[in-house]
Amino acid sequence: MAVCIVVLLFLLALINLIITLVIWTVIRIGPNGCDSMEFHESGLLRFKQKADMGIVHPLHKSTVGGRKDQDLVLVGNNNPVVFQQGTTKLSVEKDKTSVVSDVGISFTDPRTQTTFFSTDFENHEFHLPKGVKVLSVKKASTERITSSAASDLNIRGDSKAIIRGNEGVNIMGRTVEFKMGGGIELRAENSIVLNGSVMFNATRIPNSAGDVYFDEGMERYKLCMCADGTLFRVQVKYHNMGCQTSDNPCRKAH
Repeated sequence: MAVCIVVLLFLLALINLIITLVIWTVIRIGPNGCDSMEFHESGLLRFKQKADMGIVHPLHKSTVGGRKDQDLVLVGNNNPVVFQQGTTKLSVEKDKTSVVSDVGISFTDPRTQTTFFSTDFENHEFHLPKGVKVLSVKKASTERITSSAASDLNIRGDSKAIIRGNEGVNIMGRTVEFKMGGGIELRAENSIVLNGSVMFNATRIPNSAGDVYFDEGMERYKLCMCADGTLFRVQVKYHNMGCQTSDNPCRKAH
């Protein structure tokens, strides 16, 4: 029995020695303290060498920073470097940097407190940062979108672009041009007003030749216009049908 106890104590001592040697080697504890990190009475933990970590959870109101006049370098081995607080996340990847937030974001100079960019549009007017020419968003809610006087404003959608206004949509410019690969739809509760010269590229509008046999089974419409500029459509029910119809908005307007 005594021999078993001695053997057990020897094994425990050997395991303890191995663990101590591993800690000694990894943390590099020497006669002058720890070679890789320092613990200060203020609660500061200073890494004196490169540190390999997975996830770092700072305590409440904690700060992660570098030495004075030295850069703090964070590197992810084949993975992005992610800073996250709740649902707000900043991800730095090899080919892009993304910011995701449900409450908004702002970029401010900590010394001068100057705001360079903010999504608080009630207090800051949104301007594209210098050098940024394209803004890609899935959905944007704003009162007004403008461009500088010397450049064009281009709104482009990969599949489709929807512009909707709760109290109407006003599009103003020296030249307003719509280009689409499919169809265009203008929808309004009351009326659609096109003020100015309106031109259509007839080569891109579907058209049937005059000598083609009229097919009553195919639903077709003609685009017509009143004297005051109101546009409306008339269903083509027979060959060579014009815009003369009793049900049109021209008489209602007068």
